[in-house]
Amino acid sequence: MAEGDMTNPEPAEQPGQLSVVSTTMEGIRVLMLTGEIDHHTGNQFQRALYFSDAPRPRIVVDLGGVTFMDSTGINILISAHRALSEAGGWLRLTAPGETVKRTMNIVGIDTIIDCRETLHQALSS
Repeated sequence: MAEGDMTNPEPAEQPGQLSVVSTTMEGIRVLMLTGEIDHHTGNQFQRALYFSDAPRPRIVVDLGGVTFMDSTGINILISAHRALSEAGGWLRLTAPGETVKRTMNIVGIDTIIDCRETLHQALSS
């Protein structure tokens, strides 16, 4: 199933750190995150979401390892969703833990961005 390579693994060794592993599955870029998404790690997350001028870019963000996400992460996801949609692609989120899911529900991001329970579901049409 996996076609791609693991690039830029950045270990989350200390609290407040973010690890991002990027791979490609079924032609879709998958970002697997571990750690916290906040004002300290936001730039790293934003860089990971960057897409080139690829036609119809598709990105899945696996939030299963994210222990905390504040408004910085929410704003980055909304911006990425808009940019990907305008480019004819999409952004999907998968596997948020309870803390992250609660944050997403409170601000309503789960009504704006497609959120799936599993990576397999997120990769499906």
